[in-house]
Amino acid sequence: MTNRKVGIVGAGFVGATAAYSMAMLGTCKEIVLYDIDTDLAIGKAIDIGQSTAYSPQGTIVTPAKDASYLQGCDIVVITAGVPRKGDMTRADLLNINAKIMKDVVNNIMKYSPDAIIVCVSNPLDIMTYVIHKMTNWKRERIIGMAGALDGARMSYEISQKVGYGAGQINAMLIGDHGQHMIPLPEISTVGGIPLGNLISKNDMADIIEKTKSGGASIVKRLGTSAYYAPGRAISVMVKAILDDTHIVVPSCVMLDGEYGYKDITVGVPIVLGKNGLHKIVELQLDKETKQKFKISVDSIQEGIDILKKEGFFEI
Repeated sequence: MTNRKVGIVGAGFVGATAAYSMAMLGTCKEIVLYDIDTDLAIGKAIDIGQSTAYSPQGTIVTPAKDASYLQGCDIVVITAGVPRKGDMTRADLLNINAKIMKDVVNNIMKYSPDAIIVCVSNPLDIMTYVIHKMTNWKRERIIGMAGALDGARMSYEISQKVGYGAGQINAMLIGDHGQHMIPLPEISTVGGIPLGNLISKNDMADIIEKTKSGGASIVKRLGTSAYYAPGRAISVMVKAILDDTHIVVPSCVMLDGEYGYKDITVGVPIVLGKNGLHKIVELQLDKETKQKFKISVDSIQEGIDILKKEGFFEI
């Protein structure tokens, strides 16, 4: 990719931290920060831009005064959306964020029709599905960032149990970005050593539970959702696409027969490269894991069905 221009829609904590991570590492040539709160985008773009004086290579950080600034992006990361509040139902949240996504995606299709989209907005798996149906683009170009974050959280929990090998942990999980995610410690490794050789089954069970509640435990203490780990996970995925590194990372993608499912977006291990999704890696799941995966898929389908019932996809 020659432009190496990355647009980030949503200049909140997650979007801004992703931009900062990319700027510090020199991942791309230009980052465009776009937010409905223009002053927020301008302020953070200036702050991050000033920090690049000490980064390995110059990165231009541009605040977008309107959507036209997203012109010609190689990758657009979407973090925009609202969190669930008060007595808001799941249907309320889905409809609000789906409408936000519709506006965002229309702008991306207008100004960056050749871009790869990385969806970070929640509910992640359903919003990724919405983008697919709105754009009708090839599935390779639309990827949900969930497993990269959840895998990082799982790696952290593994390191807490093992006490060594940080940076050498390969954690794997599948399923939705929510309560039905399926961490797979039995195929995770530390320095190439299977985790089962290093810790007990009870420790594995504890890792699973702490990984699944990793986001909630941060919200409980901070009063807001995490942003350092999500921001870093985004930057890792962006670099893999720009540099065509073909890393294996669990991500939310559209299935077309893989794992026995079609027309559903869910987290599975993929190979990530310059065109986005390069390949889906199909794991051999045992009977119990297959059933867990079905529950996860069904939970995503329930959300999609809510939007269908509201006529969202017909507008």
